Amino acid sequence: MQLFPCPFCGLRAEAEFHFATTAGRARPEGAPDDVAWARYLYGEDAPKGLTTEIWLHTTCGEYFLLTRNSLTRLITGSEALR
Repeated sequence: MQLFPCPFCGLRAEAEFHFATTAGRARPEGAPDDVAWARYLYGEDAPKGLTTEIWLHTTCGEYFLLTRNSLTRLITGSEALR
């Protein structure tokens, strides 16, 4: 089991977290049709290497930025979004 660093609660089990999105990724504007929404959700390849992502810690309800290497799973930082 991997431990994630919540900026509010400290190190916690990965099972307490939910991936939201890759940071900086823009959602489709307005009310996208089904094709545009599916492309947004499933059309991009996952970033490889160092990436910054938005995660939700379901225990405390806070969203935060997590910086990690998606190939090695090494976490290099976390930062509160509020």
